[in-house]
Amino acid sequence: MSEKRQKGLATLAQLAEFDEIIDVRSPAEYEDDRLPRAINCPVLDNEERARVGTIYKQVSAFEAKKIGAAIVSRHIGEHIEARFLDKPREWRPLVYCWRGGKRSGAFTYILREIGWDAHRLDGGYKTWRRHVVEELATLPQRFDYRVVSGATGNAKSRVLEALAEMGAQVLHLEALAAHKGSVLGALPDTPQPAQRMFETQLYTTLSAFDPARPVYVEAESRRIGVLHLPDALIGAIRAAPCLRIEATTAARVNFLLRDYDYFLANPALLTDKIVHLKGLQSNETIERWQAMANAGEFPALFGELLEHHYDPLYQKSQGKNYTGYDAAASFATDDLSPQGVKAIAERILASQGHQSA
Repeated sequence: MSEKRQKGLATLAQLAEFDEIIDVRSPAEYEDDRLPRAINCPVLDNEERARVGTIYKQVSAFEAKKIGAAIVSRHIGEHIEARFLDKPREWRPLVYCWRGGKRSGAFTYILREIGWDAHRLDGGYKTWRRHVVEELATLPQRFDYRVVSGATGNAKSRVLEALAEMGAQVLHLEALAAHKGSVLGALPDTPQPAQRMFETQLYTTLSAFDPARPVYVEAESRRIGVLHLPDALIGAIRAAPCLRIEATTAARVNFLLRDYDYFLANPALLTDKIVHLKGLQSNETIERWQAMANAGEFPALFGELLEHHYDPLYQKSQGKNYTGYDAAASFATDDLSPQGVKAIAERILASQGHQSA
């Protein structure tokens, strides 16, 4: 038996061996990022963690440890009673905190005293975070990407989803980022994940891919909403072959009316977003577009947004940022309905020598 196992310590390489992964950090730490599959059983909530930290800095480490121990002990008992009393003797949990020290050590000790084969993650969350950062510096370069490109409104994300349904490997960056990637792309009532959580999701998704098969991904800028793509990933994508969707303007407008239907139900939400175009469009244009939104003139508004804002930006950026854009295979269509999107995905797979599953 290894020294780490004798001490009840486990490494990242052993994650799959455990039945449950327990994150004992505060809810705020857990929300910011966490290990895949981890459940949150905080031994100090957000306020308690701040309180103990303040005592540690302003009074003494001894006073902070006394108060912290009382709170931690109480919460460990609450979690065991609420969540783990039904676990059999063979249950094997892995526990971690920020550094793999006091919080996870206390929780692990109690679980082991009960009789469960509980382990503590050596180095805690910091070990996981370091691993993700190191892997994202090289992992994205191991794959053969196919970049689905096309101006705004060409249903690129929906095509990716159709490709995934057909069995293709798809890296859906906008889904991971909870954002559609444009100035109007924020999703209502859906905040974006923290940058660290986004990177964990990227790493987890990429780790599941087969390097021998192509990975389909949408042409993105370096930033999606407030989130940034890792340098290795954006570099690999921008050097990859492109597949360009070219739908008619009418088809694109009709698609946007469906895909952004929440704006139609709440024009004020759209007028607030249009304000962010100041500096890119004249004040007169901004005011006119806001008036069109308030009047419900959505087809005309979306047509103008495409013609005067999105298409010019797209033409400037794609050839500059994507080396394979000029030589991209083109997929023309006048139908971006769900069936039309499926047909584009089938054509893309056929062009790559693959058939849908």
